[in-house]
Amino acid sequence: MAAMPETVVELPRRGPEVLIARGLTKRVSLPDRELTILEGVSFAIAEGDALAIVGASGSGKSTLLSLLAGLDVPTFGDVVLGGRSLGALDEDGRARLRGERVGFVFQSFQLLPSLTALENVMLPLELAGRADADSEARAILGRVGLADRLGHYPRQLSGGEQQRVAIARAFVTRPKVLFADEPTGNLDTATGVAVADLLFGLNRDAGTTLVLVTHDERLAARCPRQIRLAGGRMVS
Repeated sequence: MAAMPETVVELPRRGPEVLIARGLTKRVSLPDRELTILEGVSFAIAEGDALAIVGASGSGKSTLLSLLAGLDVPTFGDVVLGGRSLGALDEDGRARLRGERVGFVFQSFQLLPSLTALENVMLPLELAGRADADSEARAILGRVGLADRLGHYPRQLSGGEQQRVAIARAFVTRPKVLFADEPTGNLDTATGVAVADLLFGLNRDAGTTLVLVTHDERLAARCPRQIRLAGGRMVS
């Protein structure tokens, strides 16, 4: 029987393609069988676009995000990020590319508890050897409304404030692509809306390409492009 043709979604283009997924398939071996998490996912997204990846829990959203960011490797297929094939890079090469081009915002904030808000935001700049780490971190924390929280540790901040620090840390390096995994998932409704406003506002101002994973249909609707996963496959 002939193989089913691969579904390819060409998203409307606003600029050059910055992220391309080609036939992404992820399978893992279990004691009694092989489990397919993703199957033949392909799409392209242009520079400056905002894309929401939506689907129910277990649909493969977070796995797809990990593959797109080079945090995991596919069983089959490839990702091209900023013109570079992730499949052609080793783990160190993928890490360097992420450091140069990618920012992350996670549901669980992922702040270092032993560092202040300012130090958390300075960290990626310091790792890159930037001499302006302090001034840049202070500036973006001011933009997210935390100029008076610079010396506070994560445990001293509310959930919304922690996510603001995480967003500031993600944007401070001016990434070409920002990956956000359920960025409002741990927040109450009102705080989630405020954090989403901040995320989309900074994304628009910076011209960053946003890839947003969410099960929240209202949040996804704020992205002009959407793809939907079900059972590891693209259904729309």
